[in-house]
This record gives sequence, C-alpha cells and structure tokens, in this order.
Amino acid sequence: MLNLALWLKKNGFRADQVQAFYPSPMASATTMYHTDKNPLHKVTYKSEKVATAKSPEQRKLHKAFLRWHDPKNWPLLRKAIAEMGRQELIGDGDNQLIPHYKAGEEQLVYEAHRRKNKGGEHQKRVGKPVQVAASKPNVGKPQGGKMLTQHTGLPPKARADMGGKPKPTGKPKQRGGR
Repeated sequence: MLNLALWLKKNGFRADQVQAFYPSPMASATTMYHTDKNPLHKVTYKSEKVATAKSPEQRKLHKAFLRWHDPKNWPLLRKAIAEMGRQELIGDGDNQLIPHYKAGEEQLVYEAHRRKNKGGEHQKRVGKPVQVAASKPNVGKPQGGKMLTQHTGLPPKARADMGGKPKPTGKPKQRGGR
C-alpha cells in the first residue's frame, strides 16, 4: 500500500472515495480473501500466498494510504511509516509522501477538487441556456469553447441535433453467407 500511495502521488492521483471490500459469493476476490491464496491457479496447500486486509486497523491504514493527501490521515500514516523504518518519506519535498507535523494540522480540511452539481452547473456544462444575474457574464457558456463531461473529462459524443454525424437508422447489416 505504501508503494501504491507513492505511485498515486507521483502520477497526481487523489482518491476522493475508497470503498471497503466485502466478500460476496462466487467471486475470485472472495476466494483470495478467505483462503489467502491466489485462485488464478489451482489452489493447494503450496499455492502462492496473497496478503489480505481483514482487521479494522489494517483496512483503516489501507484507506489512509489511498487517501494520503487528506490531513486527517497524516498522524496514522506517520506512525505506520515510522514503524516501517521509512522516515525519509516524511517531509515537505517532492519525494516525501506526507509533511512533517505542524501545529494546528488537526483543523486542516481536505477539499475535493470535483465539480458540484448545484446551481445549474449541469446546464452550464451541457450548453443549455441558464438565466443568471448580469454580474456573471460568462456563466452558461462552455469554457474555452469545449464542453467536458463531469465523469470522464472528455467531450460529449457527437449527436445529430448538435451538428455531429447522425446515427444510422434501419436494420443492421447481416454477416454471413445466407
């Protein structure tokens, strides 16, 4: 998990939400969870061991590593990193995972860098007209001439009613010799 947290920081990923794994029937992940063995090969007493987090403490620590950027997780991460003997990862440099302790960090709050769907934000993104006060002249217009979807950050698919290619109509072509 430490290596994953370092990779996330290096590549600029910040997880806003982390979901705990709960075993469900007939899933390979459930086999790994209960047997601590790799189910991708035949499971025997000699099978490859797979580490799974089962205790609440382990799960909390794993979540803290995935959310390394949240100040609420820093005390737990400092303790775990020190126990691992990796104190070089605590500091303010680019190669460090979390900063040194600073007085008052308990009051720091992590603010997610996500768009919120309130106040007509959706209508502004899809380019529908929004009635707004005159104090905000650019509201309702796509920024930079491009509309981006909230979840993927990609432009929306072209549609016939918006000047894109029309969708084909009629029966699909059949393949084969009959």
